[in-house]
Amino acid sequence: EKWEREEFLRFCQRVEYTIRAWYHLHFEDLMQLYSLFEPVRGAHRLHQQNLSPEEIDALEHQFLLHLFQVMEKSNFKVITNEEIQVALSAQYRLNLPIVVNEAKLDTRLLTRFFSKFPRDDLPHFANKYIIFRRGFGIDHMKAYFFLAKVNTVLVRIWNFLLTITCLKRLIYGKKKETGLSQQIDISIETEKDSLYIERIRIEKLKLSLTNLMKKITIQEPTFERIIVVYRRVSGKKESERNIYVKHFKSIPMADMEIVLPEKKNPGLTPLDWVKFLVSAAIGLVTVVSSVSLKNTDIRVIAAILSTVVAYCVKTFFTFQRNLVDYQSLITRSVYDKQLDSGRGTLLHLCDEVIQQEVKEVIISFFMLIKQGRPTSKEELDKQSEAFIKEEFNESCNFDVDDAVTKLEKLGLVSRDSEDKYRCVNMKEANEIMGTTTEEMVLKARNGGAYEDEDAAEIEPQMNPHDELTAKEERFQSRFDEFETLWM
Repeated sequence: EKWEREEFLRFCQRVEYTIRAWYHLHFEDLMQLYSLFEPVRGAHRLHQQNLSPEEIDALEHQFLLHLFQVMEKSNFKVITNEEIQVALSAQYRLNLPIVVNEAKLDTRLLTRFFSKFPRDDLPHFANKYIIFRRGFGIDHMKAYFFLAKVNTVLVRIWNFLLTITCLKRLIYGKKKETGLSQQIDISIETEKDSLYIERIRIEKLKLSLTNLMKKITIQEPTFERIIVVYRRVSGKKESERNIYVKHFKSIPMADMEIVLPEKKNPGLTPLDWVKFLVSAAIGLVTVVSSVSLKNTDIRVIAAILSTVVAYCVKTFFTFQRNLVDYQSLITRSVYDKQLDSGRGTLLHLCDEVIQQEVKEVIISFFMLIKQGRPTSKEELDKQSEAFIKEEFNESCNFDVDDAVTKLEKLGLVSRDSEDKYRCVNMKEANEIMGTTTEEMVLKARNGGAYEDEDAAEIEPQMNPHDELTAKEERFQSRFDEFETLWM
């Protein structure tokens, strides 16, 4: 019915206005605390406050505590060592080893915080920086990958030769092979819900003559959202109290190094150094053995040395090409993958928390209205998840406890002796919520053109003069009430 739709839309608006007001003070505290530690003007504000080091430490802990609470409300999780191990067990776009320059990262901030507020499953780098992640996705890359295909064929031939000559066990021992395209089991929210994403790698594809000459698609799971929190070591251009908050999107797991703070410029890989040393040793042995012979052909020595030098030059230029690709990827990640930083990230998180809470309350109330009978929490939880799957084709773990608690605080549901919940009707719910401040502002902005339904029902048919008089009387009455309340 049209009137039911209008009532429901009014209810949704009032729920959003009310929940936004609930969280306003909490978020205001968060933003005020961060204003003391933001990299731009935080040091200046701290200097103005004239606080002692102990007081500043206490404010740092309060900010981090507020930040963790907002992260949990936004469904962000602290990344664990197991997730890091799975993420970095393969390569995707990055082909160089990336290392964090730990000498440039402060360790006192997070160490003091976690000693005062201990948490489980912290990663090994939690004293230097902390990484939050939320959501999973899939990234595809389609190309010919000629060099990777040739390298895969050579590796397979080499492994075959080692296997038939029984040298594989001698060289590698009984060490288990780590597959790069294994199916990744990522646990989300609860033990009963798991997300299975398959890594598609060239190393595990069936390479035929046809596949060698055509484009193929490889696949890598991604972290949909990543937030990194850290502090740099103080220096000439860096305040000792600055706290950095970076926000990224759609980061491939195998390339997660691009979000790490204070990365070192990559150097030659150990394999590159082995190639250089082996080539130099071969060249030196060949030259010495050729010179020791009586009939030495200088052209043979020159050809061998040219081959060795050419191979070393090829290895160096391959490294330079990978370095250029790395720098290009870092540049793209800054412009394409980084959503925001600092205050902008916190504002984004605050808005996400509000939207999440509003959606939970509205869906829970809608399902109770739709049922029309007392419903338990477990049943409401299943119905809400089924509704989201049916309407939006999204799977989630619905937080029914938080939603029902808010509905109880608003006085919109009641619980019986069997722990089942029943809601009021839509019109009564709007009456309980009452007119919000935002609605009063809209009335004032529209010059009083917006009218309540009750007034419209009382005055269905009035001439213009009487209608104007009635509006003046209502305005004067409400003004008197407001003045009395204000005094």
